[in-house]
This record gives sequence, C-alpha cells and structure tokens, in this order.
Amino acid sequence: MRPQGKQAIVRLLAIVGTIVLLSAAAWAQTPVDCQLRDHADYTAKIKQYTTAPTFSTELVDHLPWSSCVPAPDAFLGHIIGAPDVLDHVKEINAYMRLLESKTPRVKVFSIGKSEEGREMLIVAVSDEANIRDLDRYRQITAKLADPRGLTDAEAQKLVAEGKPMYWASGSIHSPETGSPEMLMELAYRLAVEDTPFIQKIRKDAIVLLTPVTETDGRDREVDIYMHRKKHPSDTPYPLTWWGHYVAHDNNRDGMMLTLALSRNMMNAFLNWHVTVFHDLHESVPYIYISTGTGPYNPWLDPITISEWQEMAYHEIDQLTQRGIIGVWTHGFYDG
Repeated sequence: MRPQGKQAIVRLLAIVGTIVLLSAAAWAQTPVDCQLRDHADYTAKIKQYTTAPTFSTELVDHLPWSSCVPAPDAFLGHIIGAPDVLDHVKEINAYMRLLESKTPRVKVFSIGKSEEGREMLIVAVSDEANIRDLDRYRQITAKLADPRGLTDAEAQKLVAEGKPMYWASGSIHSPETGSPEMLMELAYRLAVEDTPFIQKIRKDAIVLLTPVTETDGRDREVDIYMHRKKHPSDTPYPLTWWGHYVAHDNNRDGMMLTLALSRNMMNAFLNWHVTVFHDLHESVPYIYISTGTGPYNPWLDPITISEWQEMAYHEIDQLTQRGIIGVWTHGFYDG
C-alpha cells in the first residue's frame, strides 16, 4: 500500500516538546472558557494527504483548534497521518499527559511497564463530571460484572446510574503502525470538539484509549521505518522481534500471561470491567470489522455474541452510508 493510502486509512480509523507541569490554574480553566474554531492548516493537510474521498468522512475531514488544548501538530511538529513519519512511545505518552494537564476531560493512568521499561497507558476521555466520578463508575461496572448478591432491582439501578466504557487499544502488532498515531488525534478530538455527536459521546460514555500495547516493538518498528526513509538504498533491517521475547504471537499470550503486556492488559481489564474492548489491527484489505465466523466459544453468553454482531453491522451500515467502500465482516477465523 502506498504511504499516502496508509495514512488515509489512519484518517478513517479515527471515526470512531516539554510538558508543562500541571498547575492549579490549568485545572481551574473550564472548557467553556476556551475558544474553538477550525484548525485551518491541519484541515488543509488532512485533505492534501487523503488520496480519495472514500477514505474519509465528515467526522474526521477537519480538526478543531482550541485556545486551551494543544492539537497534535503543536506538540509533534506534524499532523496525525502525515506521510513518512511515525512517533515513538515516549512522544505518544507525553502528548496524552499533555492533554491531561490542559483539560479536565482527560485522565491518564499507567497500567504497567514492558520488559524494557516502556510505560503502557489508559487514557480516559469523557465530560468533566464523568472524569471526576471515574472511581464510582468503575465500582458500578465491577458490581455488574459479578452480580452475585445483587437483586434485579439493585442491578437495574446500577445500570441506570452507570456509564458504558469503551476501550480501544492500539498496536499489539508492531508493524500495524496507524492506531498509535490515530489515537492521539482521537483523544484530542473527543476532548475538545463540541458538535452534538461528540458532546453525546462525552456525556453518555467513558472512552478509554491505550495508544500502544506492544511498546517495545513499537519503538523498534519506528526506528526501522525511519531508517528506511533516511537510507532508501540500504538493505532494510527486518523487524525480527517485536517485544523483548516474542513476535506476532504476543496476542496469543492471553492463554499463558507470560508477557508484561498481557498481564498489564488483563489487570487493567479486571480493574475497569469495560463494556466493550476494541483491539485495533491492520492486516487485511479494506475495512474489516471483526465478528469471526463461528463456532463460538461455548462459554460465551449468546447475548454477547449477538451484541458483537449487532455492533459490527451498525458500523458497516454507518460507514457504507458515508460512502466508505469495502467495509465487511465475517473474517475466516472461529470466534
């Protein structure tokens, strides 16, 4: 795939320096004090780098500019999806913490470190009230995840009080380079944009983002990619190892939990009890929304399988309505 085309897919996935230490004044500044307008330069580059209209939608064909919260290009020196550049874990994590320092709509949590000491994050984005009450919402999801001892009435009350949590994680496979970039822009967009669509997401849900799962392999992939760009005539280095001990089979380690990334993600899942966990991959042509083909694990509740299918068809419907071509499901693996 051409670099421009890959960056265009990064744009589609978004549908869905030194950090100044946090000061009391930064927290005192509320979003209503901030000025918003179109980020004209960023928006122009989105259009320049997107090779065809079928790779974008009205949701991501622009970017807002905020007087309070720095956009990605202000920190990174380039827009998300710019050709020929990728960012290391250190820069990605630093930008997420910069967002946290500039808006009460973002809260960053460390979920542990890799074998080589690189930090993995969960970035929570929601409205100010939901962020303030995150601990309460985690308690609610925990009780509903194990409802033993709850009456039906108590469970229904918790359902009404709680907020669904949607956790998107990026780059468990190191050569799949788009999601760590895209998730920086998504965090910013969710935090600052004020369209009714984004306001409803912030009000009704808690979005959790892990920009890089395989942190060690991500940095190795970035080093190799940038070396090839700077030395195109040299024999390319292969990405032999992603993590410290493993390559592609890192996402099979959920059965053994031998890797730090597996243990960190499992502990985070058991801490948050998210409603939806969405692992972002880049592996097959067009836009694949995973449901598998069955037979499904008999331990899974049929309600879970039905909702999995329902969400996939909803995404296919929404993207197809917007003119995105080739959106599909039913990949050839069992669920």
